[in-house]
Amino acid sequence: MSERQTKSFLMQRLREIGVEPASRHGQNFLIDLNLVQMIVDSAELDRRDVVLEVGTGTGSLTAMMAQQAAQVVTVEIDGHLYELASEQLLEFDNVTMLHTDALKNKNHFNPEVLDTLGGRLAAVPDSRLKLVANLPYNVATPILSNLLSCEHTPHSMVATIQKEVAERIVAQPWTKDYSALSVWMQAQCDCEIVRVMAPSVFWPRPKVDSAIIRIVVNEEKRNSIPDPTYFHQFVRSIFLHRRKFLRANVVAAMKKHLNKEQVDQLMDEMDFGPDTRTEQLAVETLLAFTEKVRAVAPAWKL
Repeated sequence: MSERQTKSFLMQRLREIGVEPASRHGQNFLIDLNLVQMIVDSAELDRRDVVLEVGTGTGSLTAMMAQQAAQVVTVEIDGHLYELASEQLLEFDNVTMLHTDALKNKNHFNPEVLDTLGGRLAAVPDSRLKLVANLPYNVATPILSNLLSCEHTPHSMVATIQKEVAERIVAQPWTKDYSALSVWMQAQCDCEIVRVMAPSVFWPRPKVDSAIIRIVVNEEKRNSIPDPTYFHQFVRSIFLHRRKFLRANVVAAMKKHLNKEQVDQLMDEMDFGPDTRTEQLAVETLLAFTEKVRAVAPAWKL
């Protein structure tokens, strides 16, 4: 491990194969070995765990996880890094490498990735799916949010992501970072920022701070959402213009399904005043409001 993730090692190995980090793939390698260890420790891996890693990189984090988990499925979109990591991971028979994009599109995972995970999960008794990754900034939000909608529900997710995104995930009502992402994640999970990281712990250095975030799925919370897809889409629609009054957002989102009088009635039932804003509503309140809307407009789709 000490040889595989230092700046000098990375520069040398990439130079040997004639490539440079690709900004389009968000390739910023974590070169502080203590922080790499912190990611693994935060995931609390054991032999029940099937790990999904998005962004294999050089395989250093992969190798550390393979020593603790039952299986690791690691996905790398870059062909050069895929070949480099393949050499580093030859000794591990519990690592499955996929050379592909983890996402089919911004709202769905790649079916190949899900099928592979399904096979590994089925082969491990009492298996648990965990996402553990140094996520490229450009896919962090869709990876974390979409995995909660997949057929294989994760037990937990530990990832390095842009600090701004991490702050949005844990944000509370009435704050500038509170958003649809905050609501979607907190409605199903217990979320915490483990560590904030300066650009200097990466190579190449990103232009912004990063954070390690730990997200643990809370089954009691998930079971309290009758229709997760409806809830997700409705929350996204009323946060499109978060500074506007809630009434205006709901009227705009439901214009083909509810008239203004119906919206006013629903708001009265929730004791919302005319100046209520979406950004001030707690997760539980938004879930209750969604169910009132769904009861009178069940066919609505974003």
